[in-house]
Amino acid sequence: MTLLALTRDVSPAIARCELTHLERTPIDVDVARAQHDAYEQCLEAAGCVVQRLEADADMPDSVFIEDIAVVFDEIAVITRPGAASRRAETPPVADAVARMRPVRRIEPPGTLDGGDVLRVGRTVFVGRSGRTNSAGVGQLRCALRPLGYDVREIEVRGCLHLKSAMTAASDTVLVVNRAWIPTADLTGFEIVEVHPDEHYGANVLHLADRVIHAAAFPRTRERLEQRGIRVDSVDLSELAKAEGAVTCCSILIPA
Repeated sequence: MTLLALTRDVSPAIARCELTHLERTPIDVDVARAQHDAYEQCLEAAGCVVQRLEADADMPDSVFIEDIAVVFDEIAVITRPGAASRRAETPPVADAVARMRPVRRIEPPGTLDGGDVLRVGRTVFVGRSGRTNSAGVGQLRCALRPLGYDVREIEVRGCLHLKSAMTAASDTVLVVNRAWIPTADLTGFEIVEVHPDEHYGANVLHLADRVIHAAAFPRTRERLEQRGIRVDSVDLSELAKAEGAVTCCSILIPA
C-alpha cells in the first residue's frame, strides 16, 4: 500500500506564527526549511511518497498542514481552524485531498484543528482544546459515527493540541503525557508515559514499521525502543519554536 504524505512549504513569515503556550523567540527560516527537508527525507526513507504544496507570506503557520484536513479510509474532513488567521490555508489543501476522498467540512460555529484528532484503528480520539470546540467535536462525531468509528472526546489542558499530549506509536500503543489529558479514557491501549523531563515528548508520527520522533526527547525515545518500537529521530527545533511537532507537518493518506 502506497502512503502519500502531503506536506507544505515553510512560509517566509513563520516568525509571525500563532503562539499560545510558548514565548515568541527568533526563528531562523533557512534552518527551519532545512529541518523540514530532512523531515520529508525521513518520510521518503520510510516508503512514503511526499507531495509538497506551496505557501506564501500570508500563511505563517502553513507548514503545519495537519491542522487543515483529517483523512480517513472513507472520507476526508476539512477542518475549520480555531485560529481565524489560519483559515486562508484551507483551499489548496482541500483541493488536494478532494482528489482522493469524498469531502466533509466543519461548519460555523464549529472549530476543529487536525492536531486535535488522533485515529488509532477504528477509535478516534478528539481533543477539546483552545482550538477545537464542542461544536467541532460534535460535527466530526456525526460524520464518523455512521462509518463505525468509536469517537472519544478528551479535554486537553495546558498544551495546544491533543497530539501534544498523546499520539499512537502503533495500533495498540499510545505515547502519553497524562498531565495534559488527566481524565482521558484510554481503555484498550498500552501506554508509554513520556519521561518526566520531556513534557512535549508524546508527539510521534506512526508509519508502517517505525515512528518519527523529535530528537529533542531522547529519554522518551529510549522508552519507546524498550517496547520494541523503531524510532527515527529528526531535529525540528526551529519549528518547535512555532509550537510545531512531527505530526503537524504532514497529512498521511493511504493511496
